[in-house]
Amino acid sequence: MKSIKLALGALTVLVASAFTAIQSTNWKLNENTYSVTFKGKNVDGVIKGLKTNIEFDEAKPENSKISASLDVNTINTGNGMKNKHAKSEDALDAKQFPTINFESVSVSGKSGAYTAIGKLTIKGVTKEISLPFAFENKGTESEFKGKFTIIPKDYNITKGGTPETLEIEITTPVTK
Repeated sequence: MKSIKLALGALTVLVASAFTAIQSTNWKLNENTYSVTFKGKNVDGVIKGLKTNIEFDEAKPENSKISASLDVNTINTGNGMKNKHAKSEDALDAKQFPTINFESVSVSGKSGAYTAIGKLTIKGVTKEISLPFAFENKGTESEFKGKFTIIPKDYNITKGGTPETLEIEITTPVTK
């Protein structure tokens, strides 16, 4: 009888723990103050239209999920001709591929320094990237900052004058 009670107790604990909720916080983007900038040889600018879904657990980053998209048609280099070229078919091809997308497959790190490994899709080409980022927890208002480099040619961006590498920097103020 005693072993049946122990077995039932153990089963109860096991079942209860299986339904324990992950404590990730769903962070909402502050749409008025984020920035996404890019910089390469002879070109720099900003891109808008950021949409995010950030479920981030600072204590257990492995439970986190991050996805984001950008609107290619909002690219702004400060030069109308460069903007038109960036949206053209042999560059980002904004007509056929209006968004740039990122979806994390894993998140790791601690003490404010993290890395999201994920799939970056540009112009219909998906590559796995490593996106190092910092998280500054300020309570209900916090901030994610990340910087990474891509090779445009890897994404079939072949427009003449396209730099060999582009550094992308993202700052996303968020609220709970």
